[in-house]
Amino acid sequence: MREAYHVELDRLADKLASMSGMVANAMELATKALLETDLQLAEQVISDDEHVDDTRAQCEEQAYSLLALQAPVATELRKVLAVIHAAESLERMGDLALHVARTARRRHPDPVLPPEVTPYFGEMGKVAVRLARQTEEVIKTTDVDAARALESADDEVDNIHRHLFTVIMDKDWPHGVAAAVDTTLLGRFYERYADHAVSVANRMIFVVTGKMPGYGTDEDV
Repeated sequence: MREAYHVELDRLADKLASMSGMVANAMELATKALLETDLQLAEQVISDDEHVDDTRAQCEEQAYSLLALQAPVATELRKVLAVIHAAESLERMGDLALHVARTARRRHPDPVLPPEVTPYFGEMGKVAVRLARQTEEVIKTTDVDAARALESADDEVDNIHRHLFTVIMDKDWPHGVAAAVDTTLLGRFYERYADHAVSVANRMIFVVTGKMPGYGTDEDV
């Protein structure tokens, strides 16, 4: 009976990992739609977001079913709780990719970004997608060192995000308020996406160690 329970836990983790792959694909396509003013890609991201939402619902349903099926202990309980929290973060990552795609669609056929900031979003997109791919592997392996390594990639996004403000606030910014608002919001979407990826990785650390990074004990979670 316990072996069957562990099989179900592994299946739940696999579903969560696949969700991370979905949101990685979503941000990759959304970024391409943004940079290349590709309406078809933007529409694809928007329509595919439903699959992310459905997977989150499935993860939660299975997780609560496992809680009711047996009385999970120690690592088992942490794993189920981590899935519930991580699925929420991954769904939010999908929503943030959705926001990027909707911005690209709203401005089409005009480009959203002024040429001065376009390279920054290309780089943030690459790092954000890499974070989501690494998160997918961390979910599969529960590799604590790999999970902790995501922090440095998140710092890359934070640094670019901060630099965007210096560009926008420059007195010689020639593109007006609307472009500044779009750039600010889009930068925030990528910054929060990266933060959520780190949050998911931290949940995997919690599964292994019983402690959330930045917290004293698992009682703080």
